[in-house]
Amino acid sequence: MTRICLVGATGLVGSALMAEAVGREDVRIIGVGRREAALPPGARMEMLVGEPIDWPELIRAAQADVLVCALGTTIAAAGSREQFRAIDHDLVRFTAEAARSAGIEHMVVVSSVEADRESRNFYLSVKGETEEALGRVGFRRLDVLRPSLLRGERAERRPMEAGWQMVAPVVDVLVLHGSWRRFRSIRGRDVARAILGFVREQAEGRHVHEHDALKVAAGRASGKTWPRRGIVPELTKPCVDLHRPLTQGSAHSLTRAGETSDRFVG
Repeated sequence: MTRICLVGATGLVGSALMAEAVGREDVRIIGVGRREAALPPGARMEMLVGEPIDWPELIRAAQADVLVCALGTTIAAAGSREQFRAIDHDLVRFTAEAARSAGIEHMVVVSSVEADRESRNFYLSVKGETEEALGRVGFRRLDVLRPSLLRGERAERRPMEAGWQMVAPVVDVLVLHGSWRRFRSIRGRDVARAILGFVREQAEGRHVHEHDALKVAAGRASGKTWPRRGIVPELTKPCVDLHRPLTQGSAHSLTRAGETSDRFVG
């Protein structure tokens, strides 16, 4: 059985992961967060609750094989760019470092399509910087998930995202082809299914998964095959400096994350 420490259980992907794990005997989910998460019917899991300052102890207590981090927010929800960065970079990195200190060697993190620290888009540059920081924490295997628009129900209201969710399936089919396929929307439950496949992988290194790779992994995890002939998506992209340790400490990052932790969503 694979024990999964899930951080970000209250968000779209985290809640979908809990639902997909119901009835499975091969995985056990232990959630870590600031508040209790609503459990799906039939769920057999634990929820360890505490402030971010306490998460290293809770993560260690989870005795997990894999860390799944589905933390994330928006600039609007966070209230400012600084607070957004404190969650999507500082808190994510702090969580990863706590997991490594607890002996966890495999991490799966939900990032974003087009994440790049050199991006002119602040959101995407923070996501890219976070990916690079995680690559230096020292995991034996790091799976970076880069979905575009996530479809599904959220506990929090995101009016603009809700509007895009309604038109996304049509745009996906009519517009997003070829190299634009990576911008196609994807259901949160498909990302969750892909995660359940990735947690069993043993190959070392940093593996980046975009839309098509996520769909393939979700299909494999649910016993389905990729429906489109002739498409063999690139499941893995090379990594550099995966095992180089971070040169900066986490104390300041933790303070900033703790100060804004009541604003973050999974």
